[in-house]
Amino acid sequence: MKLVSYKGDNGPAWGVVNGNLVAEVSASLGDEWPDLAAMIAAGGMARVAAAVGNAPTRSLDGLAFLPVVSNPSKILCIGVNYAMHREEMGRSAFEEPTVFTRFADTLIGHDDAIGLPAISHELDYEGELAIIIGRGGRAIDAADALDHIAGFTCFNDATLRDWQRHSSQFTPGKNFPRTGPLGPWLVTPDEMGALPDQRLQTRLNGEVVQDTVLADMIFDVPKIIAYCSAFTPLRPGDVIATGTPAGVGAKRKPPLWMKPGDVVEVEIDGIGCLRNTIAPFE
Repeated sequence: MKLVSYKGDNGPAWGVVNGNLVAEVSASLGDEWPDLAAMIAAGGMARVAAAVGNAPTRSLDGLAFLPVVSNPSKILCIGVNYAMHREEMGRSAFEEPTVFTRFADTLIGHDDAIGLPAISHELDYEGELAIIIGRGGRAIDAADALDHIAGFTCFNDATLRDWQRHSSQFTPGKNFPRTGPLGPWLVTPDEMGALPDQRLQTRLNGEVVQDTVLADMIFDVPKIIAYCSAFTPLRPGDVIATGTPAGVGAKRKPPLWMKPGDVVEVEIDGIGCLRNTIAPFE
């Protein structure tokens, strides 16, 4: 299934994407599960699938998308997880993943505007695969990790590079409001196909700026889940962004910064395309 969160007629809503239509499953199940995170936590996928046939529908065109999961208990991000990106950033190899955090209130949805704050002009793109946790746990074994995934989506870890460089810590540059597009929808693992074979591509104003296959990750999805769950319990609806490939704007000559009016797209095989514009933001 493809599960989407959006602004409904009476507030936040969620449903199932079927071609150019959205089955508004929250019309019947929303009182029990007000958002996708609640449905995922309750293990409600089978009931959702059964409800699709009787749900009212609306067009996907013109839908006001929300972040797939708007209120994760945590967002964990994996840094420098592709060898060529590690090389372009001049970072040393590590035996374990580099992890930093994002705040949930930085998230926005598909077709929303990424905010460029007045105090910075170094806004960079980072196209990534994101994992949405389905079954929580602590100290999850890598061999069991895929069983803990509700689905996958696209993420753009838009970064204020000047603020990232203030110190050795990533947090300020990664947590400005309106810099975390997540979407357009969640794709369940059965529809995703083999992860290593899927291609990730980022485009800025139609020009390809990042292009790789997921097999090029240094730490794969099972390793990432096992490592993160070793130090913090993962909960249903949590988001783990798996890192960005080479080609970031900061390392181009001259640097390629996003500016108001630009359009940035992150497309991953098996999922679809996350599209956002850039707009000024105070």
